[in-house]
Amino acid sequence: MSRIVVFGAGGRAGTRVVAEAVRRGHEVTAVVRDPGRYAGPSGDGVSVVKGDVTDPGSVAEAAAGHDAAVQASARMDVPSAEFYPAAARALIGGLARAGVARLAALGIGTLLEVAPGTRLVDTPGFPEDARAFSLGHAAELEVFQEEGGALDWVVIAPPPVVLDDRAERTGGHRFGGGEVMAAEEGGPVFSYADLAVALVDEIEQPRHHRVQVAVGY
Repeated sequence: MSRIVVFGAGGRAGTRVVAEAVRRGHEVTAVVRDPGRYAGPSGDGVSVVKGDVTDPGSVAEAAAGHDAAVQASARMDVPSAEFYPAAARALIGGLARAGVARLAALGIGTLLEVAPGTRLVDTPGFPEDARAFSLGHAAELEVFQEEGGALDWVVIAPPPVVLDDRAERTGGHRFGGGEVMAAEEGGPVFSYADLAVALVDEIEQPRHHRVQVAVGY
């Protein structure tokens, strides 16, 4: 059993990560901006605390005494290009202060390549609003790559589609590399529940280190 701190625990991915970790017997600290609005898993094994993933001091305080961290935070009211790099720097600094060495972060599939050297976000006709959001994630990844050398981080990018928010956990998933993974024609859409499985798997048995990897069915 480990102690896992989950940043962004109130979101669609974060609530699933909390549930998955508790299901496996871990103790979880669910970090949210407003605990009064938290509607995720609670009860035995879950502590809900207020925190700010862009503040190194807040990260350090929430993460103290934990074995690993998950970053699933998002902000729609802050420009992506500001929020994600700030979160990455705060996690690098705050987790170091807390003595937490392992981080599994939720990425975005639009940064995966569709051809050698060509990311989906850079293809002709890619929507500008989605591009701006994706480039915020790209800036976060660059911070991890350039400044996160002492942190054992991994960024896990789901398929670049709208994930299934209702599907039950199957436990099935496979990791790829830095490319968009080919989906089986007519197959199910990758779910938030199985994304959570992948994130917790990388906490329990780290297989990927200081890299962005794709995940899918």
